[in-house]
Amino acid sequence: MKETFRLCFVLTVIAAACAALMAFVDAKTREPIEKNAGGAKLDAVSGVLPPSDNDVASDTLVLNDGARDVVFYRGRSRGVAVGAAFTIVSPSGYSGDIEILVGVDTAGVVTGLKILKHLETPGLGSKIETPEFSGQYLGKSLRDPETWAVVKDGGTFKQLTGATISSRAVTSAVAAGLEFFGAHRAEIFGGATTEGAAETRGGK
Repeated sequence: MKETFRLCFVLTVIAAACAALMAFVDAKTREPIEKNAGGAKLDAVSGVLPPSDNDVASDTLVLNDGARDVVFYRGRSRGVAVGAAFTIVSPSGYSGDIEILVGVDTAGVVTGLKILKHLETPGLGSKIETPEFSGQYLGKSLRDPETWAVVKDGGTFKQLTGATISSRAVTSAVAAGLEFFGAHRAEIFGGATTEGAAETRGGK
């Protein structure tokens, strides 16, 4: 009985020590990890925006699309708005949500697109990350093309071979994002004209 008690005590001490160590490591690494992730996100934002010279990290507007808050990073050149970048999420991916960063100019024409997160099948749906796929959205707007759909559905955008669901999910999500942007365009660009502005509004 004493031996059993001793073993239980030792195991409890070891478990407590491991928990304390894990908590310490988490506390020490969380901030650097979050900082790096934030830096990577801002690099991606700059990559999809038209050329700008303001601090896009602080020049933001938050709107709610009815399901979640959407952060618009506003790009400006010499104080004049040149475009915005925002993230949209498609729940219709083959293997789960697809998170997409879209950049547009002030007229709503796509200037950049980057897939931030996805769980699509490697070698098939994962090809949504390639420039060959994402590049076909550049220069497009809600007016061009008239039908935002993949070729298989009567649209303009080429679907990936063996990954029509993934292709369709990205295409429909980008179209929905452009519609939301268009509905709030005046609000997005009609606010602050200088850096350091962060506002929150309720969307539709």
